[in-house]
Amino acid sequence: MEADNDSDRGRTMFLALLLAAFFLALVAWTVVRGGTLRALQRGERATTMVVLGSGGHTAEMLTLLRGLDPTKYASLTFVVAATDRMGAAKAQQALSLRGQPEGEPAVVDVIPRSREVGQSYITSVATTLRALAAAFTIVWRRRPDLLLVNGPGTCIPICAAALLLRAFGLAKTHIVYVESIARVTSLSLSGRILYHSRIASAFFVQWPALHRRYPRSTYQGRLY
Repeated sequence: MEADNDSDRGRTMFLALLLAAFFLALVAWTVVRGGTLRALQRGERATTMVVLGSGGHTAEMLTLLRGLDPTKYASLTFVVAATDRMGAAKAQQALSLRGQPEGEPAVVDVIPRSREVGQSYITSVATTLRALAAAFTIVWRRRPDLLLVNGPGTCIPICAAALLLRAFGLAKTHIVYVESIARVTSLSLSGRILYHSRIASAFFVQWPALHRRYPRSTYQGRLY
């Protein structure tokens, strides 16, 4: 019984932390939503940050990156989870697939996961705070023009950090979210968070049924 109570208290603490973080992000958004983001000048290259997940998320992102013109989207920074041992290899593969100019190697930043599978909710409080702190440091150091994400949980603290920096006028990052092709009628958890909080500058879905359900999204057919 005592173990069950501890588990319930831990779950409550974890959910409260998440709610507080999203509330803070929403407050920040109300500050900046009436402003405008910096537009790139003709011939200017956008510094770009890409969050890589695992499995299907990575495969979809690699396909998406092939369509980015390397003469317009440059200085790529990849963010991977600390437990992703193949993160650096994935980033280098992404550069090869998109024909990145020679002499511009992959830059990889590592962020700890907010919560591992099977991790207790009590210990998740500390790891979530650590992930948010790491995300803020990464985004502050890089300050990308474009943050491209497609759903892995790792992207949420990175997006929250970009939003907070925008709120204080310390960065002008456009957040672009592309929902997975596997999501036909409902959004992923990351998608729901970014859609309802209006954090993303652009939010793409790849099925007409999903667009009808979430009308503020953008549907332009399959992007992968």
